[in-house]
Amino acid sequence: MSQYVLRRLLIAIPSLLGISLVLFTVLALAPGDPFEELATNPNVPPEVAMALRAKFGLDDPVYLRYLHWITAMLHGDWGFSFVSRMNVDTLILQRLQVTLYVIGSAQLLALLVAIPVGVYAATRPYSIFDQIANTFAFIGFSLPTFFTGLLFILVFSVKLDWLPFVYSSDIKGSGIHWLFAQVRQTIMPVMVLGLFQAASLTRFVRSAMLDVIRLDYVTTARAKGLGQARVIVKHAMRNAMIPVVTLIALQMPVVFGGAIVTEQIFRIPGIGSLLISSILSNDTPVVMAVTFVFACLVVLFNLIADVLYGWLDPRISLR
Repeated sequence: MSQYVLRRLLIAIPSLLGISLVLFTVLALAPGDPFEELATNPNVPPEVAMALRAKFGLDDPVYLRYLHWITAMLHGDWGFSFVSRMNVDTLILQRLQVTLYVIGSAQLLALLVAIPVGVYAATRPYSIFDQIANTFAFIGFSLPTFFTGLLFILVFSVKLDWLPFVYSSDIKGSGIHWLFAQVRQTIMPVMVLGLFQAASLTRFVRSAMLDVIRLDYVTTARAKGLGQARVIVKHAMRNAMIPVVTLIALQMPVVFGGAIVTEQIFRIPGIGSLLISSILSNDTPVVMAVTFVFACLVVLFNLIADVLYGWLDPRISLR
């Protein structure tokens, strides 16, 4: 197993290098200048601006700038934010925890909803439950996160006044009251992301289960007198989860994309909102670092999916 994980990590290195090269080139050739605000500031002497540009190598060729950037990244130097006036790694670490908390909770909610609903709908195809589940799945998948986010704010914050619609990162207090306030303000963003993912996963789980429960080995298990619950959970469900794991890994870019929109709607101080504000302010080092972090997270989740294959199906060799 350790050799397999190491080999997958070595394969991921060229992918990450290719992603970083494309991202850096696109951002370098994009219009705008990170020092545009500094250059137009009358309080900054021109020689100081030129010295700063020379220090950060903004006038060097693109390939030299990329080599300097990737070398610095390997040494733990992610650059300096021209807008926030602080190191990029410090800025990202301050916000990464919030994003992972929201995304992780949303994915957990999606799995808790999609797996039991999809499995139960597959065991009773074309029943009333199956039709209701499919209807809600189509509705949830067709509604974008920005619409459901605004709808949740209108209903639960404006009309009912149950939940806050602005995320606060400096809640006072401690203990159970602080925990309750944290959970209360994350309910709506987690519901928006989680139900959107659960809608597509439900359909996929149902389809995968329908393919598996018709196979001969499932029929044989029933013929041996095993109970319905044991046949579904131990024999059918485990094999049906293999394509579901693949879908979850491939949908991680969609999840992070939805998190960017959701963080903007609920004013969550995560790396998604940091990316948007950095793009608007042309803070290139932050944009480059955040997009590269997204790419690393996607590669990591694909690696986790590959490892789960071997656990779900022992016939898959991880050598």
